[in-house]
Amino acid sequence: MAIKPSGEYILIIHDIRSVYNVGALFRTADAVGITRIIISGYSPTPVDRFGRDRADFAKCALGAEKTVPWEYVESVEEKINSLKQEGFQIIGVEQHKNSIDYKQVEKTEKMVIVLGTETTGMSESLISLCDTIVEIPMQGEKESLNVSVAGGVVLYRILDK
Repeated sequence: MAIKPSGEYILIIHDIRSVYNVGALFRTADAVGITRIIISGYSPTPVDRFGRDRADFAKCALGAEKTVPWEYVESVEEKINSLKQEGFQIIGVEQHKNSIDYKQVEKTEKMVIVLGTETTGMSESLISLCDTIVEIPMQGEKESLNVSVAGGVVLYRILDK
C-alpha cells in the first residue's frame, strides 16, 4: 500500500559511477517517498545518450525509474542554490570534520539529501552548499558503507518518521 509523502523530498545523486548503486538508490527512493531524484555529474541515468531505456539500470531499479520522477542537471551547484531559495533544507551525507550523527536530523517539509562519489566523497565546494552534513557512525574496522547502503540507512532514518 502506497503512502503519499507529507512533504517534498528530493534525492541528489552526484558523481556516483556505478549503475548498480544508482539503480539501488532509485528503489530505495521509491520505498521511502522521495518525490524527485536529481542526477548530475557522471552518474548514469535510466536512459542512455540516445534516450533508450538502459537494461542494466532497470535490472537494479526494478521499475522505480518509472515511478520516481527524475531529471539530469548539468550544474548541481546551481540546482542546490535554486532549491535553497525555494526553502529546502540541504543535507549532505559525508564523513567530514563538521558532520553530525545522522540520527540527529529532524524531518522537515522540504528536504534534499545529497549523495556523492563512491571513492572520494563529496567535494568541499559541494559540502559548503549543504545546511547540514551527516554521517553514519562506524563501529567496525571499515571506514564506510557502500553509497547505496549509506543512502538507504540515512533516507529511512530521516524520512520514515
